[in-house]
Amino acid sequence: MLLLGIATAYYYMQLPDQVSTIVDARARGSVTMLDRDGNVFAWRGEQFGGMIDAETVSPHLVNAVVATEDRRFYRHLGVSPRGIASAIRINLREGRGPLSGHGGSTITQQVAKLMCLGVAYDPDEWATEAEYETDCRETSIWRKIQEVPFALAMEFRYTKDEILSVYLNRAYLGAGARGFEAAAQRYFSASAAEVNPQQSAMLAGLLVAPSYYAPTRNLERAQERANVVLNLMEEQGYLSAAEADAARANPARLSEAAEQNIGGHFADWIMAEGPDFLTRETTEDVVIRTTFDPEMQAAAERALQNVFENQVRAGSEAQAAIVVMSADGAVRAIVGGRDTQGAGLFNRATQAMRQTGSAFKPFVYATALDLGWRFDDMILDAPLTIDVPGSGPYSPTNYTGEYYGEVTLTDALRTSLNTPAVRIADEVGLDLVRTVASEFGIESDLAAGPALALGASESTLIEMTGAFAGILNGGSAVRPYAVQELRLLGDDTPMFEQRTGIRERVISEFAARQLTYMMSEVVASGTGRRAALPDRPVAGKTGTTQAARDAWFLGFTADYVAGVWMGYDDNTPLSGVTGGGLPAEIWRQTMEEIHRDLPPRPLPMIDPVAEARQAPQVVEEQPQGRRPDLAEQILMEVLGGLLGRN
Repeated sequence: MLLLGIATAYYYMQLPDQVSTIVDARARGSVTMLDRDGNVFAWRGEQFGGMIDAETVSPHLVNAVVATEDRRFYRHLGVSPRGIASAIRINLREGRGPLSGHGGSTITQQVAKLMCLGVAYDPDEWATEAEYETDCRETSIWRKIQEVPFALAMEFRYTKDEILSVYLNRAYLGAGARGFEAAAQRYFSASAAEVNPQQSAMLAGLLVAPSYYAPTRNLERAQERANVVLNLMEEQGYLSAAEADAARANPARLSEAAEQNIGGHFADWIMAEGPDFLTRETTEDVVIRTTFDPEMQAAAERALQNVFENQVRAGSEAQAAIVVMSADGAVRAIVGGRDTQGAGLFNRATQAMRQTGSAFKPFVYATALDLGWRFDDMILDAPLTIDVPGSGPYSPTNYTGEYYGEVTLTDALRTSLNTPAVRIADEVGLDLVRTVASEFGIESDLAAGPALALGASESTLIEMTGAFAGILNGGSAVRPYAVQELRLLGDDTPMFEQRTGIRERVISEFAARQLTYMMSEVVASGTGRRAALPDRPVAGKTGTTQAARDAWFLGFTADYVAGVWMGYDDNTPLSGVTGGGLPAEIWRQTMEEIHRDLPPRPLPMIDPVAEARQAPQVVEEQPQGRRPDLAEQILMEVLGGLLGRN
């Protein structure tokens, strides 16, 4: 008893006078993301909704926690020998070790564990915060012994409500929510002061296994667990039979924001692109207002799911990705793969480097048009061999294996002919093509040889979509962006604001308008016909790489730009898929829904009739007979000069 008294006194002296200094257990902060309308759509890090206490939260929540975790909480001195003995008996009966499974800990002992017996997290001592917390949760005889004097010290230092307040603030409740205020906001978009009996029961039910019972993971399982808690509340007199029946008949449901559970890839991209000290490693609570549009995200996800369910063979492991953005680079939706739930998944829209194939050709034509070539200029489509120093002869062929002689630039792009693209790139200069593509936002390493023109280089879908946005906005480069405003929680003044991603001009507006017309012909009557929308013009470009390892469709209306990629993660060739096939179909279904309530608008492109070259003046033929001799020609010129004719 003497040792117990000394240990209790030691811990008592270590505890701070005010519980407000120990309610927030987090070593790192959180990131809350808002969509373009200001509604929460994603959380990262550990949320802390702000300090709450047992006197101001919903009484149903206090009752649910006490009924579930420690029915004798207000009657013991921090330790329950009866509870520990009962837990050991249950564990042994179920074939576990005496301290494995049921712990028999009081709420006070659980607070002692949450506080790691007063040992604060030290990043110099622990590799990660997770390792520190794992050690704190260690269930050993020695740790149980240590919990006893610490719990007694807390009982002497604080009131019961203060101890319960620490518990309500520090308990982890799944989905990144630390404390009941954060959990109530995360799951129900409500304050912990407002939750009803069924919501309180669901929150209290998380304490036993937060990740397993999280309603965002399995709502039905969370509701079943909540019913167990409601039964306990009824048994212990916290709810009447009628109240308990009513709660069970109307189980808690997720809020609309929590239920949607969309935008995981979008949120992951923000976390990856932002500065570490304000995202992944923030020690502050950060609020980010983004360009995200949940309706566009849902439309893209539905389109992808529909195509794979109805037009792709069952069991296929092919993947796809989608990016939707405005002409100024404001990203509205990102689908990084067929699995759209959860966080931390591989994002094929922003992380996968894939060959672009013919989707790269617009940048070849953009270079030529900016140098003065025209949409109706002629280019030869015929067999071609270029000697590449160090590599030998390079002989591109068309997809069909046929050649069409002299064709216009528009027709060459419309039907995605290969040899004209290589000829043009060779004539304008590969270095200049690389420069134009790079300035449009394709930052990856670009191929050095003539195969550059046919998309031998790799890029990400978001880079390519941003580059096409530059064509739509009239030839100015675009940097895709998602963050409109970033501020610290509680601050009214933003630390960062952005309203556009438009950067410097790359090609002239007239060149961009010609290119847009040429790309509209790709959709109207070329390789991208499957992407056509019924009520408005579309410009775009298909792309299929060698052996069909990658298939692309990128395009735009007057309002939005979207890109779709399809392929296998391991580079297995696609079977019967080209960029003008399923990717164009996914693109069309996505954009049809996005544009449903938008009035049609014309594309910013030339009128090909008005811009067509004037027909050369017809010279009258000489009458049949003798041609005038040289003397007569000279005399006619002199007379013409005298008469003022020119």
